[in-house]
Amino acid sequence: MKRLRNHCVGIDQGERTLFSDFEIDGPMWKGKGPRIARIPVEFDEKFREEPSVMLSISMWDMDSVPNARMDLRAEDITENGFNIVFRTWGDSRVARVRATWMAIGEVRDGDEWILY
Repeated sequence: MKRLRNHCVGIDQGERTLFSDFEIDGPMWKGKGPRIARIPVEFDEKFREEPSVMLSISMWDMDSVPNARMDLRAEDITENGFNIVFRTWGDSRVARVRATWMAIGEVRDGDEWILY
């Protein structure tokens, strides 16, 4: 469990379209086997330390015939941002995906001085 030490808790959130491969016959739509999309996200303000990040799918457009396979993760989380990582495999045909995210963690107090 992450414990926050003070009253300065920051919440940053957003939404990103990860890809729209059906428009360009891209690998998520036309490919087979393991495929990955990695989308960088930068926070509006730097957190004091690595925040907790939650992801969810807000739009998922798939072909209806093959199996629907998906793995969504937040990776490489730092005080400044993280990567949204979407993976699929096999014969899954993913047309497009949009994800929402929320980061919660400590931020600096506006009265704190940073000397060095």
